Amino acid sequence: MVTDRRTGYLEELEHELGTRGLVARVVRTRSGPAFLRVVNPDAASLAEDVTCAPGPESPDHYFWWSWGERMHRVDDPDGAASKLADVLRPLPRLRGREFPREQFSGEAFPGEHYRPPETAVEWPAGHS
Repeated sequence: MVTDRRTGYLEELEHELGTRGLVARVVRTRSGPAFLRVVNPDAASLAEDVTCAPGPESPDHYFWWSWGERMHRVDDPDGAASKLADVLRPLPRLRGREFPREQFSGEAFPGEHYRPPETAVEWPAGHS
């Protein structure tokens, strides 16, 4: 049965996420497809619901983010778990704790003031 196959993929991902310290449970609903609820126990507001379904262009199954974007193929639950662990990783606190700048890839470092690029857009008069 298709639903059992999808649930099996979600259960494999559940196991991989457990090895990374995330809490994950397959949720079976009466009216919709099963999904995997994933929570970071160190920051419960960091959570994600993952579904499993075939891609629109092929019968191959994939894991899907809650917003409907394809996340990763089901034959690599380790790779999918790595993506989820990265997304659900909390940023370190600014007060009372030091952390290396290399952890942040953005232009503005947390706690510093953002400098707009030198090629800032000039708005026409009357626009604010």
